[in-house]
Amino acid sequence: MAKKKISYSEAIAEIEETIMLIENEELDVDDLSAKVKRVSELLVICKAKLNSTEKEVEKILKEIDE
Repeated sequence: MAKKKISYSEAIAEIEETIMLIENEELDVDDLSAKVKRVSELLVICKAKLNSTEKEVEKILKEIDE
């Protein structure tokens, strides 16, 4: 089964929620490793989306200048 693509804003919201749980000590130590791994995956997704968007914007701006 294919994973649902997550949007940038959904990824950021999930990262922020996990950080809040950690800061408020509401995250069970047994779940900490899995949550940190998930945040790492989300950060990779966000970085890829930001890089892709940057390239698209640069391409558009280059086309405008031509």
